[in-house]
Amino acid sequence: MFKGLAGLGSILKQAQQIGGQMEKLNAELRNRRASGSAGGGMVEIEVNGLLEVLKCKIDPTLITGGDRELIEDMVASAMNQAVANGRGLHAEAMKELAGGLEMPGFEEALEKLTGGGPPNPPDKP
Repeated sequence: MFKGLAGLGSILKQAQQIGGQMEKLNAELRNRRASGSAGGGMVEIEVNGLLEVLKCKIDPTLITGGDRELIEDMVASAMNQAVANGRGLHAEAMKELAGGLEMPGFEEALEKLTGGGPPNPPDKP
C-alpha cells in the first residue's frame, strides 16, 4: 500500500520540476522574437514566442495612398506569417525542453502546435 504513495511522491516531484521548467520556458519565449512581413516589407509585424504582438509597422506611403483594403490585407498576411514563425519558436523551445527524449506522438503534437504552416485567413464576405 505504501509503495504506491512513494510512487505518487515521485510523480508529484516530477510534476513540480516540469512546472518550473514550463515557467522558465514561458519567460524565455516572452523574450524571443519572430516577425512577418507583406508587400515587400511595407507592413511588418513582430511577435514574441508567446504570440503576443509587440510591433506593427506600416510604411507611410501605404497610409497616404489611402487603400484601406490593401492595408488590411497586408496586415493580415504579415500577422499570419508572424504567428506561424512564433509557433516555430515555441516548437523549438519545446524540443529543447524535451532534451532529445523520444516520446511517442511528440513530433505530431508539435506539428499540430505549429499548424504545419501559416494559418489560413478568413474568407471575405
